[in-house]
Amino acid sequence: MPKWTEYKASAKERGALALELYMVRSTPNGDVPLLQATLPAHLEYQGNMEKKGKLVLAGPLSDPSGEDMFGEGLIIYRANSLEQAREYAEADPMHSAGARSFDIRRWMINEGNLTLNVNLSLQNVSLD
Repeated sequence: MPKWTEYKASAKERGALALELYMVRSTPNGDVPLLQATLPAHLEYQGNMEKKGKLVLAGPLSDPSGEDMFGEGLIIYRANSLEQAREYAEADPMHSAGARSFDIRRWMINEGNLTLNVNLSLQNVSLD
């Protein structure tokens, strides 16, 4: 199996962007009152991380049926290292208060296409 540094070099050589982001899967710990009490601070934290350019995307994940959106959450951070991304996740009030736990992974983005449409007069944004 090739070493990570060898793979990363070959991805760049073949023209892939090899963008590194950090994916946090956040899971509720079952304390609904704590979750509700922590939500405003969590949303403020996420907003501040977005303004600083450290939060790429975040939001709830559905259950396997695709119906229930009140379980796990996904947070994508832009960071210099896994350790720095872990610091961001640990500082999230949901995690620091114990309302949610998390695991974190480095995500290497090599392929795909993303289009962002901003309609100013309609006041909406769509991702295609």
